[in-house]
Amino acid sequence: MGRALQPGLNDSATSTAARPGRHHASHRWPARILTLLGALALSAPAQAAGLDGSQLSLIWAVPFVGILLSIAIWPLAGPHFWHHHYGKISAAWAAAFLMPFALLFGPGAAWAGFVHAALAEYVPFILLLVALFTVSGGIYIRGNLRGTPALNTLILLVGGVLASFMGTTGASMLLIRPLIRANDNRKSNAHVVIFFIFIVSNIGGSLTPLGDPPLFLGFLKGVTFFWTVSHILPDTLFLMVVLLAMFFALDSYLFKHEGVRPQDPTPTDERFGFDGAKNFILLGCVVALVLMSGIWKPGIEFDIYGTHVGLPGLVRDVGMIVVTLISLAITPKSVHDSNQFGWAPMQEVAKLFAGIFLTIIPVIAMLQAGVDGAFGAVVRAVTNVDGTPNPAMYFWATGMLSGFLDNAPTYLVFFNTAGGDAVELMGPLATTLAAVSAGSVFMGALTYIGNAPNLMVKAIAEDRGVKMPSFFGYMVWSFGILVPLYIILTFLFFV
Repeated sequence: MGRALQPGLNDSATSTAARPGRHHASHRWPARILTLLGALALSAPAQAAGLDGSQLSLIWAVPFVGILLSIAIWPLAGPHFWHHHYGKISAAWAAAFLMPFALLFGPGAAWAGFVHAALAEYVPFILLLVALFTVSGGIYIRGNLRGTPALNTLILLVGGVLASFMGTTGASMLLIRPLIRANDNRKSNAHVVIFFIFIVSNIGGSLTPLGDPPLFLGFLKGVTFFWTVSHILPDTLFLMVVLLAMFFALDSYLFKHEGVRPQDPTPTDERFGFDGAKNFILLGCVVALVLMSGIWKPGIEFDIYGTHVGLPGLVRDVGMIVVTLISLAITPKSVHDSNQFGWAPMQEVAKLFAGIFLTIIPVIAMLQAGVDGAFGAVVRAVTNVDGTPNPAMYFWATGMLSGFLDNAPTYLVFFNTAGGDAVELMGPLATTLAAVSAGSVFMGALTYIGNAPNLMVKAIAEDRGVKMPSFFGYMVWSFGILVPLYIILTFLFFV
């Protein structure tokens, strides 16, 4: 499952009619400082965790763009160096944001911003991913599965359905290993993983708040649990049916013309079944913890350097740690060995997203500033001349930004840009809310960093010998296949 709420995106954020924090600027920084800083001018809000995005120039997006380009280019230009130093590169780009921030605001403000990013976003994000990664890694699907086009299509279909009920991360981690194992004697299998990312790691999680973090944030803001499935089901079915048909045709062609290796590495005498099945109970506990954090409202919270940590979130996070430890304790070593379970994919995601969560702070702040920010053209583009929202443009703006940014805060940005009233958005503006919801979930499949499971699936596949395409190579697949479908989807549902 992917993502967490970014700094400054609170319940009042992003409406073009009201932008919190701007009125604090004048007395926080003297005019002479703003003059000296020029293009780097900032205005300080009441809390370091929130920035007045209307005063931020595009130069503050450089660290974020830098880490994205590093993820895209370095594995191609210097794969050996990248493999050994990607954590240091991520840290360097994070420092490229934090150090100027500390220089302008002071060490205290920088520390408060760091704490907010860590406690309010990154730690819950990583703990949820670690729990899902560990629990699903403790379930081994036995059996000599053979990667025929029919079986592969069936696994993608099952994964797409499960994604809305156990999260895109949970479904991805549960099924990616048996899918790779089923195709380990195929000469061509990268396309199987690519379509898996499309369907299981993204599009399949569009029907409930459990499926993907953006929808869960909408649930927390008042969107009812079953609203999404009642309004986006036709969109999801269209994409699922077309993609499964395309995959079956492509896989059938490759299976027929490329054949299989002479010897299947998978044992031939294994009976189908599950080892480590107790982890299914723990998977249910993860789902329950997430739901609890959204439903339970005790009104108790703790202030840590300006970051408010609510008791439900704290209980959820501690629960994730407990679930992870229990899974490691009760899962037999043989199950982990059979799954080739290791921490390398999780380490890569943790280190890279640590840099992303920090460097994205000014980018989200600029989006939050609406038409007055550096990305004001994006906000103006989603509004008709008469001031009403344009659902088609909301779909594309939310989607394209979700493909390259964090889709949870992007969802909130456009949720609030459309008014932020859940009752009105579920009623008169239902098409706009559907566009924001669909765009944030569907287009997370456009890049490896569009949703956390994408990068994890890629890492697991490469760890098992699948030659996955590069960052841009994957985009050739995703843009070539998905963008035309999204265009058709636009005319079917949002025009």
